[in-house]
Amino acid sequence: MITVFEPVRFCTLLFSMSLLIQPASTMAESKLPVENAVLTAAPQVPPPITRDHAVKMVVNLETIEKVGMLSDGVEYTYWTFGGTVPGSFIRVRVGDSIEFHLNNHPSSKMPHNIDLHAVTGPGGGAASSFTAPGHSSQFSFKALNPGLYVYHCATAPVGMHIANGMYGLILVEPEGGLPKVDKEFYVMQSEFYTKGGYGAEGLQPFDMAKAITEIPDYVVFNGAVGAMTGDNAITAEVGDTVRMFVGNGGPNLVSSFHVIGEIFDSVYIEGGSAINHNVQTTLVPAGGSAMVEFKVEVPGTLIVVDHSIFRTFNKGALGMLKVNGKEDLLVYSGKQHDTVYLPEGGGIQTISESGPAPIEARDKKERILFGQRIYEQNCQACHQEKGQGIPGAFPPLAGSDYLLSKPERAIGVLLKGLSGKITVNGTDYNGVMPAVSLSDEKIANVLTYVLNSWNNNGGEIMPKQVAGERGKH
Repeated sequence: MITVFEPVRFCTLLFSMSLLIQPASTMAESKLPVENAVLTAAPQVPPPITRDHAVKMVVNLETIEKVGMLSDGVEYTYWTFGGTVPGSFIRVRVGDSIEFHLNNHPSSKMPHNIDLHAVTGPGGGAASSFTAPGHSSQFSFKALNPGLYVYHCATAPVGMHIANGMYGLILVEPEGGLPKVDKEFYVMQSEFYTKGGYGAEGLQPFDMAKAITEIPDYVVFNGAVGAMTGDNAITAEVGDTVRMFVGNGGPNLVSSFHVIGEIFDSVYIEGGSAINHNVQTTLVPAGGSAMVEFKVEVPGTLIVVDHSIFRTFNKGALGMLKVNGKEDLLVYSGKQHDTVYLPEGGGIQTISESGPAPIEARDKKERILFGQRIYEQNCQACHQEKGQGIPGAFPPLAGSDYLLSKPERAIGVLLKGLSGKITVNGTDYNGVMPAVSLSDEKIANVLTYVLNSWNNNGGEIMPKQVAGERGKH
């Protein structure tokens, strides 16, 4: 018989009874080995999971509001998971027990939470993770279903939190893992709705009216224009197998995801277990995902796009996968023949741009930097990444005697176009170069970039020179 005079025996008995009444699942989970999740920023992915057992995976994710570059000269106040847009990539295994800590930085102005589509439970975790600035919340869930899942903030107004950058991907690997590949990349598409139009300089606030009407100013990969181009391009070697974990944060548009110059050998439809083969373009719904796999067989720059194509060339949804290695002329020969074709009629078309006046470059270095972006978006398809041109079709800009002997002549070519025969480095070209409707600033920038690239002999074209030439035409 227990009496008030036996406190030690009483407490020992209570502890023993508490062990007996704990759910078996809780006791089993308490015995799981503990791992801290490796989190990565796009386009990087945590390493594959090779273990053959479940663990207790501890995830620490911070929400922080910070100003970043949406495009050249365009700033935006991003709301982020992990300090990046998209948020940190999370990788777990089916059967893992996830202990999730959401930490809202004290500098935040807003409360935040997280809805993980991989969670089975109210709000995907949102109901348990509402976190005020300077606070931390914890909840747990079990990874029951393998697949690639979106996560996002679900604090009201939900659309605004997502539109400001609060989304990312969590991969729940199946037992045995995914098939081994050489390269894995994290690519997430989303839209931004700004008070100013595309390219308007300065710190741009969110525009709720545009978001409601679903007309974004920017559609981008990995949070910004140019986040996957130039020096930020992802890379592979000929013969590599590549897997892309593709997400769509939305908040509104469906993505038509495509890699120009490749065919997806396998597509895990909507990030699940069903697999399609030999796919050209795959739909990725807002709040959804897909995994695409392919082997790269020839060198060159593969262009990653949303094939709702004006989003790519006018709103920023363009990325690059640069493939290095030896050519295989049986897979892709390049141009083998070229003959003259002169249909009746026709004329020179004009390439135009829309949006506000560009930011003025402060010096030559900045002019070259701005010009590179213009070249990649408007000129690279024809004149190629290294200015080498396409034999028999488009003349080279690298080492071009036609260009370098009289750089100002290029201003007139851009302003009024060019047709008929020209000779470049001793080779005749007979084609059409359409006029471009670019501002004086942008023409000066792109020509300065060309003059200072690929071992060309330098120089700088100024906007006033372009304005002078424009007055002649």
